[in-house]
Parts: sequence; structure tokens; C-alpha cells
Amino acid sequence: MKGLDAQWTAWAMLVCAGFFEVGFTTAMKFASKGVWMAQVLFVACVIASFTLLSEATKTIPIGIGYAVWTGIGAAGTLAVATLYFKEPISPLQIGCVLMIIAAVAGLKFSSQPA
Repeated sequence: MKGLDAQWTAWAMLVCAGFFEVGFTTAMKFASKGVWMAQVLFVACVIASFTLLSEATKTIPIGIGYAVWTGIGAAGTLAVATLYFKEPISPLQIGCVLMIIAAVAGLKFSSQPA
């Protein structure tokens, strides 16, 4: 049972790392506009994201962990860019992002417990 608990903990850390990746890309957008507090938030999110990714990949294989981390970051950043910054997105791009999300879910559910 301990192996399964470690897997769930690692996956939770990996998902959080992905959310912090969205945080640092969003902060980067504001920092590029000269918002100084965004620079502080950017650094904090980078540290949190990489720390959680590093911890998660002690249990999850690095290739799977990195793919999931970047997938969450890519899909989440695109969602923020579209919904908050009002950047345009086409139906084809929406479909591609949905495939990224499906691939991330597939990686999770196809992973074997340690």
C-alpha cells in the first residue's frame, strides 16, 4: 500500500508543479510589461514548479513526468492566454489542446505503480 500512496503523492506533486508552471508563464507575461511584483511571483513559481517536479520524478519516470509537466503547462498557459489575455484561438487549436490533455491523462492512467 505504501507504494500506491507514494505514487498518488508523486502525481499530486507533479500536477501542482504543472500549475506552478502556468503561474510562472502568466507572471512572465506581466513581468514583461514592467510589473515588478510579477517578477517576484515568477521566481517563486519557478522555484516551486521545479522543486515539485524534481520531487515527483523521484517516483515517476522522468520522461513521463516531464511530458505531463509540460502538457499541463502548455494547456494551462493557453487557457489563461485565451480566457484572461483574450488571445485568439481557433477550433483546430482547441482540438489540439484537448489532445494534449487526453495524452496527459493517458500517461497517468497507463503508469504502473512502483
